[in-house]
Amino acid sequence: MVENKQSSRLLLGFIISLTGAILFSTKAIFVKMAFISTGIDAISLLSLRMLVALPFYIFAAWFSQRGSTQKPLTLKYWIWIIIMGILGYYLSSLFDFIGLQYVSAGLERLILFLYPTFAVLINTYLFKTKLSGTQLIALIITYLGIGIAYFSEIQTAHIGAKFYFGCLMIFLCAVTYSFYLVGTGKLVEKAGATRYTAYAMLAATVGVFAHFGIMHHHNTIHLTQKLLTYSLALGIIATVLPSFLLSSGMKKIGINNVSIITSIGPVSTIIQAHYFLGEKILPMQIVGTCLVIIGVLLIGWKNGK
Repeated sequence: MVENKQSSRLLLGFIISLTGAILFSTKAIFVKMAFISTGIDAISLLSLRMLVALPFYIFAAWFSQRGSTQKPLTLKYWIWIIIMGILGYYLSSLFDFIGLQYVSAGLERLILFLYPTFAVLINTYLFKTKLSGTQLIALIITYLGIGIAYFSEIQTAHIGAKFYFGCLMIFLCAVTYSFYLVGTGKLVEKAGATRYTAYAMLAATVGVFAHFGIMHHHNTIHLTQKLLTYSLALGIIATVLPSFLLSSGMKKIGINNVSIITSIGPVSTIIQAHYFLGEKILPMQIVGTCLVIIGVLLIGWKNGK
């Protein structure tokens, strides 16, 4: 009975994490479409994204405290939650949005998905978390697939200074987001998934708004119907829903497993980029995509078992 309950919990964690990863992968598509259709700059679009998401996180923060039996967090935990929010959804998102101005959505997702490797390695070597044989095999298969798809993509890209700058920004996004993931894995059990996610995102929102206030004035944003639509999609579909889903998944199955499961993201983004942005799907991308799917299914099958 206990074993069946544990298996159900792991399977549910896998499904939740997979759904969150797919929704999160829509971000690059919405960002590229907004850049192409409206010509908006990165920090303005990021500010609109966080503005849309803000009411949801305020409500979540209030709801997590209402009638809560959770122990109050110490100042140390609050400081770490703020730091994680700044790293994961302010700096990381800013680097990502800037990079997306110069690289394709497919390439962005492939570079960005170095972060599960960073997160697993940080956990393994910094916090001495044991890396299981299944996780190691899944990592090897998944990143072999990502590597193949990456080199296929880069051969067709327009190489230039802005291209390399864009790649660097996405790489920095992967680094900062990996630290956010590791920190989340350590803090979410203590703080609770809803409370942690809400306050981390509120901290990130403050960072984004402060950046926008320094760099721009609110009158510089011309809010058209298209821009409003993309902002709503970015805020709800690509931010609010996946942030809560991934935090919940980490609580159920652990940071290392979620990091590997979210490697389905490049597959989802490449397919979406083809249909919505007209980006070509190259033969070696298909090979790499198949390997990524195998790696994700391997970890999912192990959890379900």
